[in-house]
Amino acid sequence: MLTIIGKPASINVRKVLWTCVELGLPFVRIDWREEHAALNPNRMMPVLVDAGFVLWESNAICRYLCAREGAGALLPLDPHARARVEQWMDWQATELNNAWRYAFMALVRNSPAHNDPVQIAASVERWNHHVGILDAHLAATGAWVAGEQFTLADIVLGLSLNRWSMTPMARPDYLNVAAWLARMAERPGYRAWCANGVP
Repeated sequence: MLTIIGKPASINVRKVLWTCVELGLPFVRIDWREEHAALNPNRMMPVLVDAGFVLWESNAICRYLCAREGAGALLPLDPHARARVEQWMDWQATELNNAWRYAFMALVRNSPAHNDPVQIAASVERWNHHVGILDAHLAATGAWVAGEQFTLADIVLGLSLNRWSMTPMARPDYLNVAAWLARMAERPGYRAWCANGVP
């Protein structure tokens, strides 16, 4: 059975747990402990242990699980379709996450190191701008992030957009994002590990 190490408040852990639900994979989740530092030199979570095989970095874990199960629906085998999914996954991990980090730490985590109102406002503006990019893209696809079918791109972006919708800040009414989130609300994995009351 798969072991997933990391706390369920982490969106990076939750994207792996949601992927497991989509794939029908049983797993055991355990909290990070100091002895787990030997499994990841970055001392970050999640970490996946699969019969002695150890893997870290949440997007890499999600890709691995799809490859392990031959899940071409979540991560297409066609190079063009796969690249489209991975493009949005990488955008989430780099551009989008970097936009919201300061605002989230200030407004949700109440971090004393993130209390500059100018930087908070700038982070909120960048966050809303990036969600606007996704909203315009969803208007074009009319369905899911990578096209007509649900993929890993929807999972990783779903966690970030749930966080965006729950953070106490001003945000535009993005109708395409709202419709997309409503479609995802029909998925058990989304309800269990994304829209479960945790930003």
